[in-house]
Amino acid sequence: MKILFVAGGTGGHINPAIAVANEIKRLYPDSEILFVGTKNRMETKIVPAAGFSIETVEMKGFSRNLSIKGIAANFKTVYLTLKASGSAKKIIKDFSPDVVVGFGGYVTGPVLRAAAKLGIPTCIHEQNAFPGVANKALAKMVDKVMLTSPEAEKYMTCKNEPVVTGLPVRRQILQADKALARASLGVKPNEMLVLSMGGSLGADEINNAVIGMFKELHNENDIRFIHATGQYGGFVWDELKKLNIPFGENTNIDLREYINDMDVCLPACDLVISRAGASSIAEISALGKPSILIPSPNVAENHQFHNANTLAGNGGTILIEEKDLTPDLLANTVRELKNDRAKLQEISAKASEKAKTNALSEICKIVASLANDKQ
Repeated sequence: MKILFVAGGTGGHINPAIAVANEIKRLYPDSEILFVGTKNRMETKIVPAAGFSIETVEMKGFSRNLSIKGIAANFKTVYLTLKASGSAKKIIKDFSPDVVVGFGGYVTGPVLRAAAKLGIPTCIHEQNAFPGVANKALAKMVDKVMLTSPEAEKYMTCKNEPVVTGLPVRRQILQADKALARASLGVKPNEMLVLSMGGSLGADEINNAVIGMFKELHNENDIRFIHATGQYGGFVWDELKKLNIPFGENTNIDLREYINDMDVCLPACDLVISRAGASSIAEISALGKPSILIPSPNVAENHQFHNANTLAGNGGTILIEEKDLTPDLLANTVRELKNDRAKLQEISAKASEKAKTNALSEICKIVASLANDKQ
């Protein structure tokens, strides 16, 4: 079985694709897997690090800026799209896949369209509750559309009936033991562990609110924090020093740039403060973690707000829009939850109701079925 995975641009597209590829290799050891991504984007590092080969095409999205500069950029995008279609056809013909699977990013458009025109079975996975432009267009031509959230279906016109599979969550996270994870981090049974992050690059609004939260709560002896500042959040270290707030070893604040051991930190925590990316929500609901979600307003179609609402709609999270976020609001919300464990348990139970813990197996069944159709 030969499978071509297409994903690019963000970890939200790339990581679920890698999770499925790993599961395919576990279930079908003789399968051959190749990735296609965008030249000079993060997938060119992440995919090889996961042990898979990748081919790239040059591709970029359309600008919504109608200035002369924006229009000129769109002419270049049209040229690159046409060029990418030719590159995609060559990759497909050289690899000769049994199925092509798209997980999102600009690169999925030309590759999936080329595969469909060549008569190769195709499928896409939409991670967000509000689907992206590329996937909405592809839904009309691919053989199967897989959705994380049922809410996405009303925004898509699909060639065939879509399937709600959920979003793949890494086995290491699903199978983690909370007690062992907490012990490895040195968290005491009576301590509330708060895990906070704003994405790999960092979000100034979240970082500033977290600084204020630390200012209010760092002296309380029954709470601990792990916070990821992101790549551009170095000012957090400087600000805490200015405020004489202790962090690091032998304190209750563990400050990092990035969470490299999410399979430990997420299972161990009692509360998550996060953006509302699809992968984050899938992991939070799979483990039934109480959360405070702060959707980014700077994403296409405001899709993170729609994602967050899939949990907030039934009380499975506390949703704070960025325009309403303040250090005091965040600190007070965390303190209230710390002092109301029954509320935490209620949010946890509601989050679990949205979990789809069999997403990996469901997606692999669909991919294998389409591949067998060609064979």
